[in-house]
Amino acid sequence: MSTSAREFSPAWGWLNADASRRLERRLDAALRRARGTGTPSIASITADAAAGVDPTAVVVASRRSGDPWFCLEQPDREGYAVAGIGCVRALEARGVGRFGHVAKRWAAIAADASADDPDGPPGSGLVALGAFAFAPDGGASARWEGFAPASMVVPEVSLARRDKRVALTVNVEVAPDDTMEDLRGRVAARLGSLRSRPLPLLDPAPAGHYRVLSPMPPSHFEEAVARAVQRIRSGELEKIVLARDVEVRAPLDHDPGAVLGLLREAFPSCYVFAVGRGDAVFVAASPELLARREGHRASTVALAGSSRRSADPAIDDHLGEQLLRSQKDREENEIVVRRITRALRAHAVWVTAAPEPALVRVANILHLGTPIRAQLAAPLSAIELAGVLHPTPAVGGEPWGAAERLIPALEGLDRGWYAGAVGWADAAGDGEFCVALRCALLRGPMAHLYAGGGIVRDSDPVAELAETEVKLGALLPVLAG
Repeated sequence: MSTSAREFSPAWGWLNADASRRLERRLDAALRRARGTGTPSIASITADAAAGVDPTAVVVASRRSGDPWFCLEQPDREGYAVAGIGCVRALEARGVGRFGHVAKRWAAIAADASADDPDGPPGSGLVALGAFAFAPDGGASARWEGFAPASMVVPEVSLARRDKRVALTVNVEVAPDDTMEDLRGRVAARLGSLRSRPLPLLDPAPAGHYRVLSPMPPSHFEEAVARAVQRIRSGELEKIVLARDVEVRAPLDHDPGAVLGLLREAFPSCYVFAVGRGDAVFVAASPELLARREGHRASTVALAGSSRRSADPAIDDHLGEQLLRSQKDREENEIVVRRITRALRAHAVWVTAAPEPALVRVANILHLGTPIRAQLAAPLSAIELAGVLHPTPAVGGEPWGAAERLIPALEGLDRGWYAGAVGWADAAGDGEFCVALRCALLRGPMAHLYAGGGIVRDSDPVAELAETEVKLGALLPVLAG
């Protein structure tokens, strides 16, 4: 025991003596189980970390080449953050049943693990972190290599923070032929590699030039909107969301840590996240919650209808009032509310939506948002709940069957993880997923940015193109120098 305590904690300060002893017991129990069943098992312990630890910064500073990694935070929400590094188990799937498949596998892994029952911040303890693509088989194009249609990871180390409390979780895969010496060494190596230092700063004057390109001309998007409006007016569907992409070629590799630092400073009310796979990183500052599950309580937001903002407070208030009175934007929001409440009713004792949408103010854009809550009638995990709601008409269309066929035909692009679901789930089934909006895929010096808008019968192609420019404005200044 003295050897494990000496190796696990005091040298690096991440685990105290008590946490080290608990981990030793967990490892021993998991090893006995693995040898008894002939299959690997997971040992997991959770302990308090220092109050000043920044989960995102630790993961960015400590990731190894090729490590899967994950950071998600919402700074305005009591400093809420969940981050993880490394991989103990990978859960991947594709097809229309990908949410259910991953949820089932995760439930089995969590039930078999020898883990603490933490009482820390949301996202502490044994968790799975990752994302689901927009389409059942999304991400087939070369640019999305490594980003499976469903990809959740049980990390080696994760951190969760709310307010000043930070929890650290260590997970270890224990195989039947492992020895305690091997296991101690692996834990010591991973904890010893953790670094707690500030996020890097973006170079304010990089050498070289940036190039911003549209793979398809803006006129293509305007034509797609016009064709969609014709379909809507003919009665084929009520709404469809269309997106476009822009490429940024930088003189040097994009630094995801520096990008995250700027995004969380500029968009503290948003879900600022990064998900790393191989040599690529998917980053965003998304304003939209897809699903949050806390026991039998479920919550989400119908976010649809947008307008630009102004630096002048009087003009900004006027733009907000215009958005609240806009029949086109209110119709767009109401379509989303109806679909979400209908989807939840099949799984809930009751569902309630705010009677009127409210203004959601993000740094560079205004949205209409309608909070929706439900009391679940039966156990439905966060992953399953996300699958029930995805895709909402805020990123897909209504009816979905008609929109699903039209979106790829009109857009002409592979959305990959854009407009998909990014988040986490814990061993109890609780968790939280946001919608991947205001996002970019970074791979070396190349960045692919995505933005879209909801099209209804009164949509104007020129105005819809202008709306995508506003949304692209969340990341374009950060990535284009």
